[in-house]
Amino acid sequence: MLELIDIEYKIKGKTILNKINLSIDTNKVLVITGHNGSGKSTLLKIIMGILKPTSGKILLDGKDITKLKINERADLGLTFTFQTPITFKGITVFDLLLMANKKYPTYIDMKEALGGVGLCPREYIDREVDSSLSGGELKRIELATALIKKGKYLMLDEPEAGIDLWSFDSLVNTIKNIKSKNNLSMIIVSHQQKILDIADEILVLDNGNIKYHDKKRKVLRKLNSFKEVK
Repeated sequence: MLELIDIEYKIKGKTILNKINLSIDTNKVLVITGHNGSGKSTLLKIIMGILKPTSGKILLDGKDITKLKINERADLGLTFTFQTPITFKGITVFDLLLMANKKYPTYIDMKEALGGVGLCPREYIDREVDSSLSGGELKRIELATALIKKGKYLMLDEPEAGIDLWSFDSLVNTIKNIKSKNNLSMIIVSHQQKILDIADEILVLDNGNIKYHDKKRKVLRKLNSFKEVK
């Protein structure tokens, strides 16, 4: 279980996250949504260790990881994908997958990881991870590198960013496939209804505070009721 206890994050006197208390069970998909600037991406980056909280604690299976570095958290099973995947001129997909898993994955491991995100290993294993790849392809390769790490928690920061509609629909199916076939939890920041529909639970942030956090059906009912009243 991943637990956040009284997490606060302030910058230049402004409170971005205010006393966030949250428990995320294993084998669950939590989608975090809310308006721009509500603290969604900041929350993910704090969990991964990219940002340090002003105060509060983060526990992973009862272990305090608040002061651990990014690589130390990765070793414990946390993985993170950015809104815009990084390109690497001169580095192939094979190289990237090899670097992602310190235990030296076999070709079978790589094949499973690429196949798990809907990419043909034979077509992509020797491709360079550069601008010749589309946004959707880069997203899938980034997901493959996360899967090959065999972590416990996979965090996706607005996976729909920078890809076209067809690629987005394909990506949604990929996320569904990951959910059904892997023993992990996913924490996804998104505004998209199709991604909200994948969730087991939805968390709504509002100005750095948790407005709602419950099972998908209950939160969607509240959000839809709010839209009707508005």
